[in-house]
Amino acid sequence: MPKKRLTVLTGAGVSAESGIATFRDNGGLWDKYDPQDVASHTGWLRNKGLVLEFYNIRRKELSTVSPNAAHKAIADLEKDYDVTVITQNVDNLHERAGSTKIIHLHGELTKVRPEYGVYDDSGSEAEVFDVGYSEVNLGDKAPNGQQLRPHIVFFEEAVPKIEAAIDVMYTTDILLIVGTSLNVYPAAGLYRYTDPSIPIYLIDPAEVRVYDSRIRHIKAPATLGMEKFKEILKTL
Repeated sequence: MPKKRLTVLTGAGVSAESGIATFRDNGGLWDKYDPQDVASHTGWLRNKGLVLEFYNIRRKELSTVSPNAAHKAIADLEKDYDVTVITQNVDNLHERAGSTKIIHLHGELTKVRPEYGVYDDSGSEAEVFDVGYSEVNLGDKAPNGQQLRPHIVFFEEAVPKIEAAIDVMYTTDILLIVGTSLNVYPAAGLYRYTDPSIPIYLIDPAEVRVYDSRIRHIKAPATLGMEKFKEILKTL
């Protein structure tokens, strides 16, 4: 018998317990940086050096942290389920925890691409380079001679992998949402593409204003919430 398909949609809250700064919470990144300066297409055109510096700092931060128990618990689900992780996070902690099928909606921090790099028809990156935790600076060029830019979906840019994520939602048997308040679109609307009969669980310590009778809110941090969710799975 094939394994049930379990989709996990994750946001900043799943990495917060590893020490990765969130964006919108009090004390988050947007309290320290103006997103229009460091995370928008306009900001990139206005001051590429500042944007590159911001992501160099974040890459260095990522090199100092490790996957937490929530990342590991999500990876462990693959023993019993056909798991796809759809993440809004640009860190690589799901990969490092052992998850094998991951869709990065907003790009990947450890990768760069040419400034005017393109996507193919499937939304896959046509020319992307893994730089690990190294710095990328003005004057660093791709083989085609273009300035390298972060492989990040900036504000004002399309989300190329949203269609692939929607396709996963159409066919999933269980949906788990971890560490996101469902405020960032288009990712926040993905759950609406699931079959109306499937169960949806949401792990987040804060109140989440989503009015859908299918969603069961497990009000807890990601690590504790994953323990509770695994107990729930035993009853399904």
